[in-house]
Amino acid sequence: MRAVGEFKGRQVLYARQSPEVLETMRKAAIIQSTESSNRIEGITVAPGRLPGLVGKSAKPKDRSEQEIAGYRDVLAEVHANHSRLKLSANLIKDWHGSMYKYTGEKAGVWKTKDNFIMETRADGRAAVRFQPASAISTPKYMEKLLALFNHELSRGKADPIILIASMVLDFECIHPFKDGNGRIGRLLTLLLLYQSGYQVGRFISLERIVEQSRETYYDALKQSSLGWHKAGHDLRPWWNYFLGMLTAAYKEFEARVGNITTAKGAKRKMVLNTIKRLPEKFSIFEIQQICPAVSRDLIRLVLKDLKTEGKVVCLGKGPGALWNKRGNILK
Repeated sequence: MRAVGEFKGRQVLYARQSPEVLETMRKAAIIQSTESSNRIEGITVAPGRLPGLVGKSAKPKDRSEQEIAGYRDVLAEVHANHSRLKLSANLIKDWHGSMYKYTGEKAGVWKTKDNFIMETRADGRAAVRFQPASAISTPKYMEKLLALFNHELSRGKADPIILIASMVLDFECIHPFKDGNGRIGRLLTLLLLYQSGYQVGRFISLERIVEQSRETYYDALKQSSLGWHKAGHDLRPWWNYFLGMLTAAYKEFEARVGNITTAKGAKRKMVLNTIKRLPEKFSIFEIQQICPAVSRDLIRLVLKDLKTEGKVVCLGKGPGALWNKRGNILK
């Protein structure tokens, strides 16, 4: 948890350094998230079809593509409107309805029949891994879950990461829909992390990391769901998995941005991009705040070159002097 907190503290600095590259990472993460979250559930499409479906340049042709298009729409809503979305039963049901809207199937309602979470044993036989909450008790369970989560989050006494992980586990144990519970649970994870300030899911697909660790993911869910109906379950296996997943995402994010910033000429371009986005008058200190990986000497060198080109002028003397932009910095 300490490591995740440190990653969160650095994410703003990294996110300011390479806007063009981060935009490419963002677009790739949306495609990967759509593909992985559906593929975990056995929903796949032909090679080459996914980019068109995600980009809405291709219309869904079959049931799998219809479900992927529905997931794409909800995922896009989370990325675009996470700060305005309010967690509620209606929101979750609306997501479920949107996920299946291209299929024509009735969705967006709590399950009306009991369901089971199955697993395939080594001998090939199917067995019940977990029996979720009954259909008749689902509305009450969901109402209580959302009320407790929002209450504990507002109290501020427990770390949001622990509350989010616990909430998602409870959601999966209730399994409130006939189908699509895993995908909705992963969308909830992304939304709640966003709302608690953890934005790594914008650039790194959390769903892809879950898919790559699928066995560990299911094993952690299984371990922490044992005894759930009697409140005798152990949340630690799921907490450990959840924190590990988030740590892996942040490590990948920093590694990829770090590789970009160490490439030849990358730091100079980073400084130029930063100056371009700063107000007309700025200081070296402001550049350092946004570009912590760049030395003060290199910043001074870039400013000296820009001054020679007539694109900036220094308005004073000393380390606190202001600089004024006079032209297009990147030309």
